Amino acid sequence: MHIAKLIIKNFKCFHGNFVLEFNKGVNVVVGDNDSGKSTILEAINLALSGVFHGRFLRNDLSEHVFNRNVVETYIADPTSGPPELLIEIYFGGDGIAEYKGNGNSLRDQDAAGIKFSARFDEQYRGVYSEFVKSGVTGLPIEYYEIVVESFARKPLTIRGISLSAAFIDSAGARNQNGSDAYVSRIVRDFLDDKERVALAKVHREMADDFRRNDEVGEVNKKINKANDLLAGREISLAIDLAARSAWESNLITCIDQIPFHFIGKGEQSLAKIAIALSHKKAQNANVLLVEEPENHLSHSRLNQLIDMMSSTNVDKQIIMTTHSSFVANKANLSNLIMLHNGRTARLSELDPDTASFFQKLAGYDTLRLLLCKSAILVEGDSDELIVQKAYQNKHGKLPIAVGVDVISVGTSFLRFLAIAEKLKKTVVVVTDNDGDVAALKKKYENYLGANEKKHIRICFEETVDDRRELDGEGFNFNTLEPRMLSVNGCVLMGEILGTKFNEEAKLLKYMRANKTDCALKIFNSLLAANFPAYITSAIDQ
Repeated sequence: MHIAKLIIKNFKCFHGNFVLEFNKGVNVVVGDNDSGKSTILEAINLALSGVFHGRFLRNDLSEHVFNRNVVETYIADPTSGPPELLIEIYFGGDGIAEYKGNGNSLRDQDAAGIKFSARFDEQYRGVYSEFVKSGVTGLPIEYYEIVVESFARKPLTIRGISLSAAFIDSAGARNQNGSDAYVSRIVRDFLDDKERVALAKVHREMADDFRRNDEVGEVNKKINKANDLLAGREISLAIDLAARSAWESNLITCIDQIPFHFIGKGEQSLAKIAIALSHKKAQNANVLLVEEPENHLSHSRLNQLIDMMSSTNVDKQIIMTTHSSFVANKANLSNLIMLHNGRTARLSELDPDTASFFQKLAGYDTLRLLLCKSAILVEGDSDELIVQKAYQNKHGKLPIAVGVDVISVGTSFLRFLAIAEKLKKTVVVVTDNDGDVAALKKKYENYLGANEKKHIRICFEETVDDRRELDGEGFNFNTLEPRMLSVNGCVLMGEILGTKFNEEAKLLKYMRANKTDCALKIFNSLLAANFPAYITSAIDQ
């Protein structure tokens, strides 16, 4: 059994119906801040467990879990009726027959799943009418009820739902006596009843030792000497054993005998996820909900974690959120779900070779392309700096200020274009012709001439400098540096770079040997540089 589809209505950032379909295996949700990534995980966890932010929503319902626009609309016009918060989870796979019915918002008789709703309780209709007459200033949550039922319209308890999820948030920081409450709870859950009794007995013995300690006795005597108000009654310090699980409240987690909160954030993050994945709840869960696994982890540790999650949970459905291109690439871009303004886009039909390329070479910053408004793709660092400077000179601001991201992609232009084509992302490629325009046009034949795409442009120098040597040495005159020198001349370029070369050959050799440094000087220079036509064409957006 797995989650085939999710519908969210009026929960947090989602206004109205939000529909999202999932793969049976791995799903990676990406998007800008506040796009709703975390809300999706919270919604699934809430529907399957009844828990929101560590508390049962039934006992802690607040108008703040409702979409703000919906609440404000209701306050402005109470006659519209109290809004409903709805989360529907559609099941796929085996064992779903008992959940099948048309008790869902789609009225789909063949659908199977559960419905979690926070809605107005009709038994309060009378008193609610009086409430409205007195003036509405907020959502009347005191008249709401929490209802969980199957699509077959049968009431459910959380324990009665066959599909379960484990919510793993490595960034959560709920401390308890110097430990992480989540980790401590997981560690305790590994214990059976016999082990719990044994630990409770040891804890009681420690408390007795504390009470009988001579130094503690001296302290208690000192307290009683100063006791005037309760003369005749003894006051003493002791360890509280009243709670049934007193030993648990004093439990802290240690890694290599070091209290959990003293180890590094990265190791904390890794420990949380590793323990959670081995925890019996996660082992028995059908679905793993993983919130930004990259938090505080180094590249190598993150690589280990993603491999561990993939290899040890092959039979589970994984739904994770991330801001990391590395995580998205390793998890396979074909499993990606992009969120933007309440809408989704997928790369499920991405060419398998391209998905495999980024999965094996996961260092490429693919999320920059996915999340930007539009992109300019360049080959290296020097090209990136020059294009940004040209854009700033023409438009008065850096491209990223208006959502245009200049991304260095090495020689993998076609791989990035494959992604852009699937998403209909506006992209410009800025590339050298390297002295062979025919070969360049052949490389980009799917984007030029009769195959030209409205949202993809390939910018390059149409003319070729036929020179092949410089002072008797082989030299490529059809790259960025010679083109920059050609449109600026030796004098201006020398002033920009702070050099005193009065010969083109020496300046060209210097620029070739110091590509990035020269580009940085051009970027920082107060002198107005000129730029080759293929670059100025690229920034005309």
